[in-house]
Amino acid sequence: MTRRSLAELRSQRWFASDDMRGFAHRQRTQQMGMRREEFLGKPVVAILNTWSDMSPCHSHLRDRAEAVKRGVWQAGGYPVELPALSVGEVMVKPTTMLYRNFLAMETEELLRSHPVDGAVLLGGCDKSTPGLLMGAISMDIPVIFCPAGPMSNGQWRGVKTGAGTHTKKYWDELRAGNITQGDWVDLESRMTRSIGTCNTMGTASTMTSIVDAMGLTLPGASSIPAADSGHPRMASACGERIMEMIWEDLKPSRILDARSFRNGLVAYMALGGSTNAAVHLIAMARRAGVDLTLDDMSEMAGKVPVCANLFPSGEYLMEDFYFAGGLLAMLRKLEAHLDPDARTVNGRTLGENIAEADCWNDDVIRGPDNPVVPLSKGKTLAVLRGNLAPNGAVMKSSAANPRFLKHVGPAIVFDSPAEMNKAIDDPDLDVTEDSVIVLRNAGPVGAPGMPEWGNLPIPKKLLKQGVRDMVRICDGRMSGTHYGTCILHVAPEAAVGGPLGLLKTGDLIELDVEAGRIDMRVDPAELERRRAEWRPTAPVYGRSFAALYQRHVSQADEGCDFDFLSAPGPVAEPVIF
Repeated sequence: MTRRSLAELRSQRWFASDDMRGFAHRQRTQQMGMRREEFLGKPVVAILNTWSDMSPCHSHLRDRAEAVKRGVWQAGGYPVELPALSVGEVMVKPTTMLYRNFLAMETEELLRSHPVDGAVLLGGCDKSTPGLLMGAISMDIPVIFCPAGPMSNGQWRGVKTGAGTHTKKYWDELRAGNITQGDWVDLESRMTRSIGTCNTMGTASTMTSIVDAMGLTLPGASSIPAADSGHPRMASACGERIMEMIWEDLKPSRILDARSFRNGLVAYMALGGSTNAAVHLIAMARRAGVDLTLDDMSEMAGKVPVCANLFPSGEYLMEDFYFAGGLLAMLRKLEAHLDPDARTVNGRTLGENIAEADCWNDDVIRGPDNPVVPLSKGKTLAVLRGNLAPNGAVMKSSAANPRFLKHVGPAIVFDSPAEMNKAIDDPDLDVTEDSVIVLRNAGPVGAPGMPEWGNLPIPKKLLKQGVRDMVRICDGRMSGTHYGTCILHVAPEAAVGGPLGLLKTGDLIELDVEAGRIDMRVDPAELERRRAEWRPTAPVYGRSFAALYQRHVSQADEGCDFDFLSAPGPVAEPVIF
């Protein structure tokens, strides 16, 4: 591979000139205590750090940034740390999805406006992975994604417990009266025992594993637990490797193509990954100029069964997955579905990276011949269409009750979480387990930001009867750690005139997952009458970033990116005068 010269590096525009601006750039760097020989004539590596005291998943990234710097110094570079928006899922309201595009914009502008030649991206919690990478793909300079890593295994009273999955499980048990308030309090500290992202196959591990399979991390980096001593070593290796990538000019446009996204889809389906990944992958693909649709995902979901025996579709946690061989071991078992020639950040192909991967526990990491969930019983992603979702809706049928995969039931429609919460535990609510609970106005525009409201609560009176699943429909999203027969991402959403906005309580809804259908049994003439009467609700925000979001965000089936950002294209370098 041809190596670039020092003069070709973009940082030299700032530091190498003999004019007044060059003087000022060198002067101000020395103002921070740096010697000229420590930064002049060296590639500059940005470390985009999403650390925050409000993001427990990223609370160790301060230390990991130092490990990355160690690798950069070791390889002869000059590392600079740039703080970026920390979109920690639990604390940010109404949802971090509202700020994914904000982080993407910030990433692109941080990289463009500063004298950097390459970057290591530190993130991992849900939207931080696509946010950082969407911006980096658009900027198109050499980057490595350094995943935050999953937290250690949880356990409560001798039973494995995973973040999110068992929170939902035991919340239902508390509402049903099967555990006490004291049990609930005791459980708080048992699932989340360390730094790192959720230890289940939620959105965080889904996205970091997918981008690992796509070649944007060091091989297998996504599986290393955050608290493992191998994690800072991996971070240091990222710092060392990005230096070589800068000289090689190995940037996203030379890595990402249809093959890499296909490999990402294989990993996605085999992991039993989060439905949220469908939105993020479409957004990332559009930034990269790759055509990727829900139909492509549906096709792959029909070929690759769930092979990772991880909650919520299975019964193990991410630390178990790591010790079983991690992502590379799983991909080796799936190599017949992969494109082995796809390039990766370490300069090798994916096929070369997985060639010697071993699996140490065949129950944790299954093969397609012995899947966790056979394709006949459920898929990671079922794509549904019909008169309720003309542009598509999704569900994780592998984590649903098979009884409801073909179902007809009357709708109970709510227009807001407040309305739903007021009614859902009313003992007089006219509801049975065959009812279909619907929450609308939870989409990209309506909420706004498409919050994870889609795992709608089961009415308390049904919980007390032993009901633990029923059909639920929402134009919002659901946590990847959750489970149930939840139809999500209904597009177009109700707030922009989608058919979900025409649905009324009592209308019959027909679900047929095998046929890929979700319909309301309402006469077309009646629907037209309702459409003529429909009026959009007033925007939630009249100003601020959220107002801009509502005006420019696309629908779920299009990736929820901004209309002025989603297309690929060259980025203008800043004028230095």
